[in-house]
Amino acid sequence: MFLIRTWKSFFIVVLAAIIGFSFFSCNDKGKSGEEQINKDALSPLRDYIIEPGHQTLESFNDITAAELVAKIKIGWNLGNTFDAHRGVENKNTPVDVIETRWVPHKTTKDNIDTISNGGFNAIRIPVTWYKVLDSDFIIREDWLARVTEVVNYAEANNMYIIINSHHDEEIFKFTNDSVNNSLIKFERVWAQIAVQFKNYNERLIFEALNEPRTRGSEKEWQGGSSAEHSNLNKHYKVFVDTVRASGGNNDKRILMVNTYAASAEQAAMNGLVVPADTAPKKIIVSIHAYTPFNYAHENPGDSTWKSNSSQITGVMNRASNTFVSKGIPVILGEFGARVQKDGPIRNEWAEFYVKSARDKNIPCIIWDDSGNFKLLDRPTNTFNSDLYLDALMRGAGNSF
Repeated sequence: MFLIRTWKSFFIVVLAAIIGFSFFSCNDKGKSGEEQINKDALSPLRDYIIEPGHQTLESFNDITAAELVAKIKIGWNLGNTFDAHRGVENKNTPVDVIETRWVPHKTTKDNIDTISNGGFNAIRIPVTWYKVLDSDFIIREDWLARVTEVVNYAEANNMYIIINSHHDEEIFKFTNDSVNNSLIKFERVWAQIAVQFKNYNERLIFEALNEPRTRGSEKEWQGGSSAEHSNLNKHYKVFVDTVRASGGNNDKRILMVNTYAASAEQAAMNGLVVPADTAPKKIIVSIHAYTPFNYAHENPGDSTWKSNSSQITGVMNRASNTFVSKGIPVILGEFGARVQKDGPIRNEWAEFYVKSARDKNIPCIIWDDSGNFKLLDRPTNTFNSDLYLDALMRGAGNSF
């Protein structure tokens, strides 16, 4: 994989078309104190065509999003790895330094093999991009190469793979005074990601964002405002149009969008408009829920979850009623309970949680940050609680 600066490729035409055709459908004229980006002054993406991770087009099973989601049993998040960003202020920080900034272990193929052998048939690879962009919002080649390497570890295990934009609220913003700049950056970043992975088969899924929100706002974790919903939905329309125009298998690739802050609250679900798409039935909705929060996420927090089990079923019911019942599949992209809660109670919680989701046709992807939510001990390639793993698998309907 390398950068070329020529006009000789079909991709030149595609990416030239991408620049501008989606963005100008978004008509918000809000002005900001920040300097407005002159889109025409940016280096054209056609001068930075990235050769795709696979040179040849892979066979693609053209199924619907619901059909794909039905094939996912349970997934695992490669957390605190490519999404590390605090403490990585230098845009030229070496890739291995960024990758190991929060977890002092470089991801190996053996790690991903162990996850697959443990019963997980899906992996979510969170990636933060803003820290490796130049002034024209071009992604560093070595960073994209390393992400691709780990994607290929998962592909070798026939896993379903989700790659996203994670912790990029530094550049992607959802207020009226920032949305125009944000859409320019968002389109450019996703144009490059889309071309890089365009030849992969249907098991590779693009997730537009992570927990998209306005940091520090009044309703940051309460579902957001109507203006933020509107501006977030503009990003999703740009996302879909950009991917669809990027060639390869991307004209039919399955895509995923998040509620505001990936919230499982009804207000956030109601605020999401699933974008119009040239490929029918190809959109998944993602939510996150560490539920009940005071048990699963807080330390010490509650010692048990059972008296609040309705909070778990409530999440699944809302997602089912709002989306699944209308033919829009849902993936629960993050959940988990702290390692400090390890023991029989957490095992019961895990099985109940995952089964409650499965009963509503919602697969779950557990968060593993190699710290408070650690499941895999990456240096030793062992699970830190086989009983917890077994409970997760029982909930997912896996048997060995």
